[in-house]
Amino acid sequence: MKDRRICIYCKSQSAMEYLMTYGWSILIVAVVLGALAYLGVFNPFYFAPKANPGSCQVFRPNGAGTSYDINLLGTCNGEIPEYVAQFNGQSSYINFGTEYLPIGSESSSGFAWIYFDGSTGSVPFAYGNSGTGSNAGIWYYYTSSSFIQACFFEGGYCGSSAPQIQPNGWHFVGYVFSSENPGEATVYIDGVPTTWGLYFRPVDVVAEELSIGKQPACSCSYFAGMIADLQIYNTSLDYASVNALYREGIGGAPIDLQNLVGWWPLNGNANDYSGNGNNGAPANVVYASSWINGYTQAS
Repeated sequence: MKDRRICIYCKSQSAMEYLMTYGWSILIVAVVLGALAYLGVFNPFYFAPKANPGSCQVFRPNGAGTSYDINLLGTCNGEIPEYVAQFNGQSSYINFGTEYLPIGSESSSGFAWIYFDGSTGSVPFAYGNSGTGSNAGIWYYYTSSSFIQACFFEGGYCGSSAPQIQPNGWHFVGYVFSSENPGEATVYIDGVPTTWGLYFRPVDVVAEELSIGKQPACSCSYFAGMIADLQIYNTSLDYASVNALYREGIGGAPIDLQNLVGWWPLNGNANDYSGNGNNGAPANVVYASSWINGYTQAS
């Protein structure tokens, strides 16, 4: 009996010595694996082929603003971008011209992939004339409770029932507005239309600028996070088109070339690849290559 007790004690002592010897190594490995997972290294898109800046673009043989014989040039097979635009929430933004963009009661659609980090701030993308209080475009306001609400408006009202998007994840967001129904616009989140009818009053002024990362025509309401693949159309896309665009993923090419008026992949630069020439002027924008974490593509 004594020998058996000694044997049990020896096994326990050996186990403790093993944990003491290798425990720190196991802990370090666990921490490293956790860090790699946080950075998205285990995401299959981390190793996927990535599109170089400008690898796909729209060609308008008859010049900007035309749609006859329009087509895509380059590698346009949906590869994810090498870079996305990162905004610091304090001074980062990109301003663009608005030639050929729809205004007032004209039908329009706008979509982008966004990732917001839960900081204070406001607008991923919008265009209009904020100097007169009139704004046209999609606005996403988020609050101190760390979510963002969809607003498409003139006057700044979102409403407590506006759909919410949680932080720290990539989402495909945008709006569809039809001139046949000028009182409302439909907001889409990840390919699904929201149930909240958004108030909208047409803006009857020429838009001063399109802004990504802040409220247009002012130095205010900055966005903190990442944005990619902004597309604007001069038509109201139907549900099937929006859903197809969502399923193309963050590297998707425009789905309706005839009605495309602006395309900013934000893959390493602020160029307009729609062929309409509304290239952007970035300020304090970083083009991040380590953006994969939190991104999944619809099946």
